[in-house]
Amino acid sequence: MARWLKTLRFALVTCSLAAAALALLPLESRAQLPVIRFVRNPDPAPDFKAKDLDGHELSLEALKGKVVLLNFWATWCGPCRAEIPDLIKLQSFYKDRMQIVGLVVDDDDERVVRAVVRDEGINYPVALTTPEVRMAYGGIAALPTLFVINTEGKVVQKHVGLYNPALYETEVRALLDLPVTAKVETFEDTGEIFLKHADRATMLPGVNTSALTPEQRAVVLHKLNAEACDCGCKLTLAQCRIYDPPCKISQERAAAIVKEASKIGETSKPENPAAAPASTPAPSAAPDAGGTPPPAPTNPPKPGK
Repeated sequence: MARWLKTLRFALVTCSLAAAALALLPLESRAQLPVIRFVRNPDPAPDFKAKDLDGHELSLEALKGKVVLLNFWATWCGPCRAEIPDLIKLQSFYKDRMQIVGLVVDDDDERVVRAVVRDEGINYPVALTTPEVRMAYGGIAALPTLFVINTEGKVVQKHVGLYNPALYETEVRALLDLPVTAKVETFEDTGEIFLKHADRATMLPGVNTSALTPEQRAVVLHKLNAEACDCGCKLTLAQCRIYDPPCKISQERAAAIVKEASKIGETSKPENPAAAPASTPAPSAAPDAGGTPPPAPTNPPKPGK
């Protein structure tokens, strides 16, 4: 009991000092703080049931009340292996209030997974995932992919590729109401976290609507969310642009839709080209740095709407 009280006192003092230090920062210094972002109205994380390598049952429902870092990875993925030591440290430090769960993608050889877990000294549960779980999370286009789940079991952020472990710790602390030297902002999910919210998107990779009027832009977005892509992905054009920016079929069809929409109300446009709105650069379709695409299975399914 004495040891526990001592630990508690130390934690409270540490948190108080951190909060005090943050409050003493000048306003201009606070404005330069790094920013972490969480989804404003997050969706519940799709639950799943699996057994870890030790035969223990895993489910997100059982982890409610803790922050969960759901990490999709593979043994052959270099960036995945590179972040393991930092995930181990994070799990060890916040073990009472946070849980990392590793879901192995595209590796059926359990012996290989067990060897990596043993050699790396992984201290969090690891399980082989299924295509169903992978699709429930919107499809895993690159590895590692890590979903941040709050204490209520809702997905508040997704990271694709190798990230600075300090970011994960800052997010965990913020979700646990611990002091952080960062600003917390919220955003509306427009397909960045779950593809089903692509209908909220106002900008899509490789789709330049900057020269359109608001009315024309609304027509384009409606068509992109209503029309299916013909590439075989079983997604809408909008979802395909988000999930697979290099897809030429959705890119060309989207460009055609933009061109068609640009003619709406054309006769009422002013003849003076100087009156036309200035164009802005198209949104970047570059993938997150550090991500390793998983090998495509035979006839790979893509997530549904």
